[in-house]
Amino acid sequence: MANLSNSVFLILIFSLQLNFALSKTLKRDVKALNEIKASLGWRVVYAWVGDDPCGDGDLPPWSGVTCSTQGDYRVVTDLEVYAVSIVGPFPTAVTNLLDLTRLDLHNNKLTGPIPPQIGRLKRLKILNLRWNKLQDAIPPEIGELKSLTHLYLSFNNFKGEIPKELANLPELRYLYLHENRFSGRIPAELGMLQNLRHLDVGNNHLVGTIRELIRFEGCFPALRNLYLNNNYLTGGVPAQLANLTNLEILHLSYNKMSGIIPAGVAHIPRLTHFYLDHNQFSGRIPDAFYKHQYLKEMYIEGNAFKPGVNPIGVHKVLEVSDADFLV
Repeated sequence: MANLSNSVFLILIFSLQLNFALSKTLKRDVKALNEIKASLGWRVVYAWVGDDPCGDGDLPPWSGVTCSTQGDYRVVTDLEVYAVSIVGPFPTAVTNLLDLTRLDLHNNKLTGPIPPQIGRLKRLKILNLRWNKLQDAIPPEIGELKSLTHLYLSFNNFKGEIPKELANLPELRYLYLHENRFSGRIPAELGMLQNLRHLDVGNNHLVGTIRELIRFEGCFPALRNLYLNNNYLTGGVPAQLANLTNLEILHLSYNKMSGIIPAGVAHIPRLTHFYLDHNQFSGRIPDAFYKHQYLKEMYIEGNAFKPGVNPIGVHKVLEVSDADFLV
């Protein structure tokens, strides 16, 4: 009986493989990927041989290309070509791959803007363009990617304001925008993203206050990590931050923030890392921070705290003496 079951299983697998091999790749996808190959001269992608990116029986699928069968056709669902020194503008033909769920072109040398046609990729879940040389403003059409869960745009040359249209992405969980040239205020509308766990806008030219960012009631309900460091933020640390009950990491280093640190922030139950260094904070650190059950690190260097205020954790990078603190 077991042998019969194994035989049926093997026949089923063979049938699925045969169906995949006999299915034709959608002409739209074949055309798009051949256009990408030709326009960018991707000689480094040496495995891109043959005319069919999904393979034609004699040749395997192109490296970094994943296909699946839909009805009688094969379609391209993943395109992952990273760290191969691709030079040139963002390949607009990618936006013709309408069944893409993952687009990963990180760690290349792509230049120019993201085209507004990016909004056509309605099934895209992961968009990774970090570590390129992309520039200009992010097109508002990026807010049309309703299935997007991960957006990596860090380490580029994007400028202008962070588009508030990002708040139209209901599934977004991870948003990485650090190390760019974004200016203006962080859209408070991002707080309405019910699933957002990680927001990193560090190392930009952003202004405004945290109070403006969290002004909506019930904002950032799932947020765990908030990186606002190395910008031009002003104002204080609002007590309302304590409403972000899932917050674990709060990174405020190297801004122009001031005022005292409210004791209420110490009641964020899961807070493990709190970076305040190199701002203009004053006063004392409330005792509640030193009694916090999970707080592992608190950097306070480069502020105007009163003598006797101590950091939490071992800081090998920012180690200073009490004499360095201002009265």
